[in-house]
Amino acid sequence: MLLALLQENSAVLDVEANCRAVDAAARTAAGRGAAVLVTPELFPVGYAPRRVRSGLDPSLLPAIEKRMAGIARSNGIGLVYSLPRVTAQGDWQISATLLDAGGATLLSYGKVHLFGDDERAAFSPAGEAPAVVDFNGIPTSLVICYDVEFPESVRAAAVAGAELLLVPTALAHGFDDVPQVLLRARALESQLTIAYANHCGEEDGCTFLGGSVVAGPDGGLLAGAGGEPQLLYAEVDPGAAARERRNVPYLAERRPDLYRTWGL
Repeated sequence: MLLALLQENSAVLDVEANCRAVDAAARTAAGRGAAVLVTPELFPVGYAPRRVRSGLDPSLLPAIEKRMAGIARSNGIGLVYSLPRVTAQGDWQISATLLDAGGATLLSYGKVHLFGDDERAAFSPAGEAPAVVDFNGIPTSLVICYDVEFPESVRAAAVAGAELLLVPTALAHGFDDVPQVLLRARALESQLTIAYANHCGEEDGCTFLGGSVVAGPDGGLLAGAGGEPQLLYAEVDPGAAARERRNVPYLAERRPDLYRTWGL
């Protein structure tokens, strides 16, 4: 299965321009035969937590979600997008959604680990564990940005059966070891493929790293981007995770009862 990752500069609160960028990328990726396009964290509204919280009318969110579904459907490609969501209790959270090629929602997820003062001022953390769905024959899950830096989040997805983890992110310049080292370690220790799609350029005074990556279940680098806008592609072998888990059975040989006695 061919994955496509959008690495691009988003315009803060210019929803129309950002949606056009997603549509153009989806059209190009579908033309290359990609099954899914993964876009960065909060890309349709731009990554600027305080500005988004103060300047975005939440009544517009259903229309943006409908636009994302229309992009998936019109281009015949699965799509991962990230937007704010407002809970029944009025809390703002960062969410990600996986759509199928017909625009139907397969999976939604709320960000559990918020990064930095801006995110914590604008959003509340979610609490649900990563869920898993069948996407084109591959058990697939979602987490968001900082979540993937915690081994517990990735391991929870793997224990639930995930063999592919899709990660919209907004990683700033200066954190190069996250995509170059940590992501590959996460993929290796939980023996799944991780696709990590980042912003690039500057948004609201933050300079983003780029550096989007796809890491395989053996920790190998399947694809990696530099710092410029691009569409990144990687082929995912549907049998790779199962082979790695047979070769070195990390998941089967865990001892969670023992770990609890250690306070974990």
